[in-house]
Amino acid sequence: MIFAAIADWVDTDSYPVTFMCDQLGVSTSGYYRWRGHEPSAHEREDTLLTGLIRAFFVRLRGNPGVRRMHAELVVAGHRISRKRVWRLMQAAGLQGRHPRAWKKTTTPGDHPVSAPDRIGRSFTAEHVNERWCGDITYIKTWDGWAYVATVIDLHSRALVGWAAADHMRTSLITDALDMAIIHRRPPKGVIFHSDRGTQYTSHEFDKYCRDHNIRRSLGKTGICYDNAVSESFFATYKKELIHTRPWPNLKILIKETFSWVEEYYNRTRRHSTLGYLTPQEYELGYRNITELAA
Repeated sequence: MIFAAIADWVDTDSYPVTFMCDQLGVSTSGYYRWRGHEPSAHEREDTLLTGLIRAFFVRLRGNPGVRRMHAELVVAGHRISRKRVWRLMQAAGLQGRHPRAWKKTTTPGDHPVSAPDRIGRSFTAEHVNERWCGDITYIKTWDGWAYVATVIDLHSRALVGWAAADHMRTSLITDALDMAIIHRRPPKGVIFHSDRGTQYTSHEFDKYCRDHNIRRSLGKTGICYDNAVSESFFATYKKELIHTRPWPNLKILIKETFSWVEEYYNRTRRHSTLGYLTPQEYELGYRNITELAA
């Protein structure tokens, strides 16, 4: 607002009021009327909402855009339009992070062990531990490349298992599945869907799945839509954590990834696919953010 800008400059004794009003094409009397007016109820509410938005933005690690911020405000009991949230975020200089372009790294192996596509791009599940999916991504550290494997529950989009290492051997993905099995104790026959990368089509991985009563499911080579949930997770992971800072070594990467997953992604971050509920809220049975409103 022009009058607010004038007040900022006048308060610093940089320029006189008459000079600023003349330069900005407004009247001096109009400025003084604005300066002496009491804020309206709408303006007071804007001030309150802006404070909440700033607090949420810090708590959510500087990641939410307008839609997730709107959902956060609804849960806090504030029924306002997304347009108003956009206006307040713009005025406060806040905006969400946007993903960078990604690169596919699927590499087919020799003598792969095939499996049917049990998902067929239907990335949903009626119950927890019914269908999982996973993939591998890479991160550059000062010590060299690091690799992260994931296991995601397609019911709630919770990250239920993951592993990080300085290699891409099959043990990387079985370590991630070990975590998921220990924490979730899935029933026999849980589906695990992946691309046709070397690790996921190896004899070693096929035996691991048979030994643990996991049914393998494979998408088509090189087609990202056949493992879209895993691709989407990595876009979020890199946008909201990896691309925010340099990574000196694998140890620090593991520590920060653990914090990001357990404190933020599964418990705090609102997912558009879940109607802006968190994975934890969705697994508790909530289906609409209005059910959480204070």
